[in-house]
Amino acid sequence: MTGLSERFKDLPDYILRITREIWEDRGIDTLHRYYGRDMPVRSPAGVVVGNQGVIAATMATLAEFPDRTLLGEDVIWSDGGDAGYLSSHRLLSTATHSGDGVYGRTTGTKLRYRIIADCAVRDDTIYDEWLIRDQGAIVRQMGQEPWDYARDLIAREGGPEACVRPLTPESDVPPVYTGRGNDDEWGLRYAEILTRVMGAEFSLIEQTYDRACQLEHPGGVTGHGRGAADRFWLGLRAALPDAWFEIHHVIGRDDPMMPPRAAIRWSLHGTHSGWGAFGRPSGAEIYVLGISHAEFGPWGLRREWVLFDETAIWKQILLKTGDA
Repeated sequence: MTGLSERFKDLPDYILRITREIWEDRGIDTLHRYYGRDMPVRSPAGVVVGNQGVIAATMATLAEFPDRTLLGEDVIWSDGGDAGYLSSHRLLSTATHSGDGVYGRTTGTKLRYRIIADCAVRDDTIYDEWLIRDQGAIVRQMGQEPWDYARDLIAREGGPEACVRPLTPESDVPPVYTGRGNDDEWGLRYAEILTRVMGAEFSLIEQTYDRACQLEHPGGVTGHGRGAADRFWLGLRAALPDAWFEIHHVIGRDDPMMPPRAAIRWSLHGTHSGWGAFGRPSGAEIYVLGISHAEFGPWGLRREWVLFDETAIWKQILLKTGDA
């Protein structure tokens, strides 16, 4: 493939192999090669610029979770020509909380949670990234609710005036990768579904989701059936009724031995002015960065994975209400 060395069969092979090399084989030094020196990494918690910050975060995570595994469930990717490739990599991570760190004193808790990373790749190097971990699933397995974790994090970071602000369009840095994905029919189909549902056309779920669909939602929640899809999307939209929904990147693929599938990176930006997924309306300005994957079958959307960071949303709410 253009832009990758011959030792990698294709982009999924590159992504899966370097992930294992960095995390499980302890090749943290390879981040000097695989991650660009000045690359931005965005997560709902904020922005880190440069591979030195990524190296520091990787070591801190492994010190807290030394047996962490990253099982690549899928890599949905597109070719951006001169811009390189964009991989949307969905992982299932297992780990034991065996060291002190950002999640507190050692608890011995065994964790299972998902991550989706959108990485722009050119010449064997990742040069731009969007990363979402299911923080809600992590903290719940450790005995906390997302709002309690967010409150504690604000305190540990020095209080409301000094703490790290979650990602917003104002705090973001300009993307180095400016591609929009591809025009494959499956990506366009999923983009239309999400756009219309976020436009309050919830009746579309009955028409487009398989009656037996399986759904993986933030907080490590698994749902089945159209009713679960309706409750999830309606709860999110009801909490942010005036929010602007925007799709930033769309990929569709139909590969051998795989169902047709899609990956979409999106955002919601507006006011927490309604009852819904985040409790009593707070009036806080909220920015939600989300990434979704979907698989299609003969009766519609049959499997869906949606990730956003509940703790980053609650941090924005608590900073507004003064309850931190």
